[in-house]
Amino acid sequence: MSQQVEVTKNDLPLTCPMPGKSLWNAHPKVTLALDASGEAHCPYCGTRYKLTGELPHGHH
Repeated sequence: MSQQVEVTKNDLPLTCPMPGKSLWNAHPKVTLALDASGEAHCPYCGTRYKLTGELPHGHH
């Protein structure tokens, strides 16, 4: 079962697993790009990330 995590612009660039998460049983660290709606999906673990607030300027 995948989880949903809310992130802020302070969490960018977005990686999964995020800093501070236990890495002993995690997948390789990957960088995730937010889509136009401010969401990203990890292809390894299925975690969905949702940006709260506006995308920062210059983010594509």
